Amino acid sequence: MLLVIDIGNTNLTIGLYKGKELTWHWRLATDAGRMPDEYGLQMLGLLDRASLKPDDLEGIALSSVVPPLTGRVLQACREYLSGDPFVVDAGVKTGIRIRYEDPKAVGADRVCDAVAVMQTYGGPACIIDFGTATTFNALTKEGDYLGGAITAGVNLAAEALFTRAAKLPRIDLQRPPSVIGRNTVHAMQSGLLFGYVSMVEGMVTRFRTELGPEMKVVATGGLAELVAVETKVIDILSPWLTLDGLRLLWEMNR
Repeated sequence: MLLVIDIGNTNLTIGLYKGKELTWHWRLATDAGRMPDEYGLQMLGLLDRASLKPDDLEGIALSSVVPPLTGRVLQACREYLSGDPFVVDAGVKTGIRIRYEDPKAVGADRVCDAVAVMQTYGGPACIIDFGTATTFNALTKEGDYLGGAITAGVNLAAEALFTRAAKLPRIDLQRPPSVIGRNTVHAMQSGLLFGYVSMVEGMVTRFRTELGPEMKVVATGGLAELVAVETKVIDILSPWLTLDGLRLLWEMNR
């Protein structure tokens, strides 16, 4: 079994692969205050849930966009799982060409996504990752990662409305009864959800102008499904795309 861990700003996404099959997956809240022992015990609990022990693991692969937590999770893996994880970082073999001005500045999750899309679906593609930030990533037919666009994620925007506007409440992000909200909660839900859908549609149109009409659109991340059901521009919904990329990168670099 292969254990894969993606450390994001909001979620810690963990998966277990048996060969190419993702047999278990979990999304946990990222907690900057958690110590290595806590992460270690938590991972032991997840393995137990899957009826596995550390000795059953063939390897561990990790990607992170939260540097302060990377070392803690690495320490937890070494001490509790007796494994030294493969870490997605500059210099690893990816199978794609990163054309960013500073390749080291590309987030590990974006690299994982691009590798998974190129290996599974091929380019050209616009990869949209709905996380703490919403990222749009451009992948050419030849496998060149060109870069993309980054904006605030839906939940981040919702939290900003709550914290910076005195009369606006904290809301659950879900589909309102109609686009025209008849109360404050529904009005906020409409603006956040349908506003982001319209942004996605507009960005996809602009990316297609540069990547060509055959460009496919692949969506991933915790909020991908919520947005995908509201638009026809998303061709492929792949909620565990980053974990798939981690598995592929681990295999390439063995």
